[in-house]
Formats: sequence, structure tokens, C-alpha cells
Amino acid sequence: MKVSVIGGTGPQGLGIALRLAIEGVEVIVGSRKEEKALTVVDEAKEKYADYDLSNMCGMSNEDAAKEGDVLILTVPLAAQKPTVEGIKEFCTDKIVMDATVPLETAIGGKPFRFVDLMEGSAAERTAKILDGTGAKVICAFCNISNSHLSNIPEEIDCDCLIAGDDKESKEIAVEIINKIPGIRTIDTGILEKARIIEKITPLLIGLNIKYRSHYGGLRITGIPKLDE
Repeated sequence: MKVSVIGGTGPQGLGIALRLAIEGVEVIVGSRKEEKALTVVDEAKEKYADYDLSNMCGMSNEDAAKEGDVLILTVPLAAQKPTVEGIKEFCTDKIVMDATVPLETAIGGKPFRFVDLMEGSAAERTAKILDGTGAKVICAFCNISNSHLSNIPEEIDCDCLIAGDDKESKEIAVEIINKIPGIRTIDTGILEKARIIEKITPLLIGLNIKYRSHYGGLRITGIPKLDE
């Protein structure tokens, strides 16, 4: 199974790509410009030369979306709509995990403030754009910090909350995300729950700022493991 990280040259996307590639997943790093994707992948392979990253390559977002079986969207809010519209034709019947968070930074504001969207959440906006393609949209990775992702090889002490309307697609998403050491993925329910999940991110950012940390995360207690 090929996983394409759309907009994967930023800290979040590259962190996800590296974490999955290290665990043996075939990963495509997408970028608006193919040249940038190729450069970032080459630099990553040089930096993490101790790992076999032959299963990671770079492409344009469009080619990455075309080649990938599962897509992970990791772009800022301002780039979300044009990016999704640009890859829409390649999303037919695919799983699309959306990590977009509507932060006020998109309009020049503070990173710990949330922007309310007409669709209810960023993930729901992606689902609306992809309506009619058969794509299964899942809100995922919103509450996993870039610092955690890039802190290789340390395990990530954080749960990943996901939401989506298709049970089988969420099971596949859980299988992929749980490959990253330390993460436990928790299915919170239907895609509408993304409205809650996405608001956790600015809270964690605010806590990191307040306590001068980069690794603020979230653990859900009192519920059974997903594989029990």
C-alpha cells in the first residue's frame, strides 16, 4: 500500500512521511512543485542515513495523489481548498486523511486561536469538495505536534484522535497511524467530531507556549485498547 503525503515538504508532512517510511511503509512526498519534493526527500535521506528510506520518493501533489492508495493532506488552511481541488480527480474511492487545522494564523492572527468554518471543520470542507468522488475523508493527525513527529527516533507519547463516516476506512487509517511508535489511534466517531478534534490543536499550541515546551500532547484514559 502506497501512502502519499500531500503537501509533505513541511514539518508536519515530512515528519509523518519519515515516521511511516522508517516503519517500512511505501511513502510518496508530494509538493506543489516536484523539484521541491525531490530536494526535500534527498535531504531527508542524507540526514537520516542510518535508516533505509529507499521506500520514500518525491513527486508533485497531483502525481502523488494519482499514485497513492491512501492520501494524507498536510497543508495550511489557506492552501487546503486549492490543493484539494487540484487533486480531486485522483481521489476517487480513496482514503483521504486530513490534518488541516483552521488556525487564526491563516488570516494573520495568533496560532492558539481557532477559525470557525462554514462547513463546521476543515475535514468536512475537504469532504464537501470531494463529494461525488467516493473518497472517504478522515480527520487525523491534528493533535500530533510537528516536534513529536520530527523527534526521531523517540517514540511519540500521544494519542491520535480520528473521525470519519466510513468504518472500514477508519480501520485502515488506524493500522497505518499505529505503525508510528508510541501512538495509539482512537476513533472518536463520525466526521462531524472533527469540529472538536481540530479545536484541540490551538489548545495544545497555547499550552506549549505557556509552558515553553514543544511536546505537549494528549492521552485518553479509561477506555480499552482498540485491539481488545
